[in-house]
Amino acid sequence: METQASGARRWIVLVTLTFVYVLNFLDRQLLGILAKPIQDSLHVTDGQLGLIGGLYFAMFYCFIAIPVGWLADRTNRVTILSLACAIWSGATIACGLATSYTQLVVARMTVGFGEAGGVPPSYAIITDTFRPGERGTAFGIFNLGPPIGAALGIAFGATIAAIFDWRDAFVAIGIVGVVTAILVRIIVREPKRGATDPVPAAEQPAATAKAPFWGTCWMFFTHPVLMLAALGSGATQFVTYGLGNFAVLFLIREKGMTLSEIAVWYALVVGIGMSAAMLISGRVIDRLSRRSRTVYALGPALSLAVALPFYIAFVWAPGWPLALLLLTIVNCFNYFYLSASVALVQEEVRPDQRVLAGALLLLVMNFIGLGLGPTYVGAASDWFKAHGWEHGLQLALYTLSPFYLIAIALFLTLARILRAEQAAKVPA
Repeated sequence: METQASGARRWIVLVTLTFVYVLNFLDRQLLGILAKPIQDSLHVTDGQLGLIGGLYFAMFYCFIAIPVGWLADRTNRVTILSLACAIWSGATIACGLATSYTQLVVARMTVGFGEAGGVPPSYAIITDTFRPGERGTAFGIFNLGPPIGAALGIAFGATIAAIFDWRDAFVAIGIVGVVTAILVRIIVREPKRGATDPVPAAEQPAATAKAPFWGTCWMFFTHPVLMLAALGSGATQFVTYGLGNFAVLFLIREKGMTLSEIAVWYALVVGIGMSAAMLISGRVIDRLSRRSRTVYALGPALSLAVALPFYIAFVWAPGWPLALLLLTIVNCFNYFYLSASVALVQEEVRPDQRVLAGALLLLVMNFIGLGLGPTYVGAASDWFKAHGWEHGLQLALYTLSPFYLIAIALFLTLARILRAEQAAKVPA
């Protein structure tokens, strides 16, 4: 166990964790990327796709993360991460071998089980590797995992599916993940809890304690700052996952794109837009949070307000070139919330509560966003189609717009609480 990583080594750790996150998100996004060939092969509806990519996956991903977080706060977080990577990668291979919808459901649930142990331990390892004032940038880099994973998944997944078969994409990426799981255990060392906090870990009375499971859960769910950050993030993810799981199908069905075009142009849109959001948001948070903690809430609220009209225009756009241009702008502003919420939650709790707090954050925001977002869009699309609407999926995506307003309202409420807390600490 390291007390504090050296300058060069901590960046090696961050790059390794980011690559694991790339695979985590790549595996998660493959279902949406390969939706059309999976539908053609296994004969499933939009609603069934929404369930397997949303509620069924989230049931394991969200709730298993809680006991995994509790265990990781008491044991070696690197070991937990390595095992989790091996499990979800093996399950990804099983997805490629599925010959029925039921088998695919079971395999995807197992992917969710494994991925539950991926992100929360990484949050805590990064927090104990980077000092305050550096963590926003570190989380911004770490959160490049989703855009890079999504972009690579689109590029390689769509290309492999176009040239070979959708099953080959799952198998190839799963094998890469199994190898990565072994490398994580070799490269990353377990940091000392609280090593980079302002008060040295040795002087923190709670740093070596084992945080109680139910006590930490009660603290999280009764803490207005933590809950508003989680709920605001969840409302945002309702849009991002609802759109993300059906974007490829939407672009093919409604905008006339082919898988080959998806592999190039949509991959660039996701990679550029989301990556810009992660990098810019991390730098902004580190710079402005030194003056006021309200940036953790005002940043996401303002960015979502900018994204909303561009999102509506994207759904409306008559052709795919204009749609992709608008979607690039949407992605630039849709993901500002992630680094802000993660950094705020990690700094708000004790070192011995960080993995479980990160897991609870993921529970709330992913159950709302990942669990319900795709499920809702798939069900709405089927409903509109059953009632005679020709463009059911397009109408379903339009109905995501109000969730922008809900997320903005939640983040503005969080900003008011953070401002009040900050004012109360200023001497009269």
